[in-house]
Amino acid sequence: MRVTFSFLAIPLGLAVGVTLGTLGGGGSILTVPALVYLIGENPQHATTASLVIVGVTAITGTAGHARAGRVRWGAGLVFGIVGAAGSLLGSVLNRLVDPDVLLLGFAGLMALTAAAMLQRSWRHGPAKSHPFRGSEGSLTTRRVLEVVSAGTVVGFMTGFFGVGGGFVVVPAMVLALDFAMPEAVGTGLLVIALNSVTALAARGGIVAVDRGVVAPFAVSAMVGSLLGYRVAARIPAKQLARIFAVLLVLLAIYVASRSVVGLA
Repeated sequence: MRVTFSFLAIPLGLAVGVTLGTLGGGGSILTVPALVYLIGENPQHATTASLVIVGVTAITGTAGHARAGRVRWGAGLVFGIVGAAGSLLGSVLNRLVDPDVLLLGFAGLMALTAAAMLQRSWRHGPAKSHPFRGSEGSLTTRRVLEVVSAGTVVGFMTGFFGVGGGFVVVPAMVLALDFAMPEAVGTGLLVIALNSVTALAARGGIVAVDRGVVAPFAVSAMVGSLLGYRVAARIPAKQLARIFAVLLVLLAIYVASRSVVGLA
């Protein structure tokens, strides 16, 4: 049975990788529902497997963007360090929560992701690029608080839900650090990779994951992430983001309804 499902993991991984590489966030949020509802994983095991898949995909995507000069290493490391505490806390809480409650919270997260992606797609005009400094030439107290808050929230979501949190990191880098969108996407993937590694370490590594599912999913997602940033040059990102947001809303409704039934 697992062998059959491992083949299904290939197209699912490609879809996640292409979305993550194209939009810099949001794609990884498909991983947990795919593992739970299409492959049959336990929610807690699915979030751990998702960390492996999201982590290796983000590393691959980071490498691709780094070659194009789109990764700001200093800012990415700061976000990763700040998010470490949140990632550890999220990993601990994940083991204490009822699976249906976890999935219900995940449905809410998908709805928030859809709203964030739609808001970003409606924003006009590219942001100016500055290497980790504010518009006045210095990193202000307000911006430091924004970075710390965003990093902590992203870290917690990575540990608790097994998602990358790029839909929070990318807008934070654009708004708080004045990054151009391509740099925010590339640097966001670095942050996702760092948070995923931290969360996996907090869970004791990859002992609980089904390698027969994770391996083909992760490999195909890595390939998809390399294709993703090429796709971004051909298809308007705003159009992709809006279509993906609608998909997330529909998926959130499905997951929420299944979770409510399970809790009843």
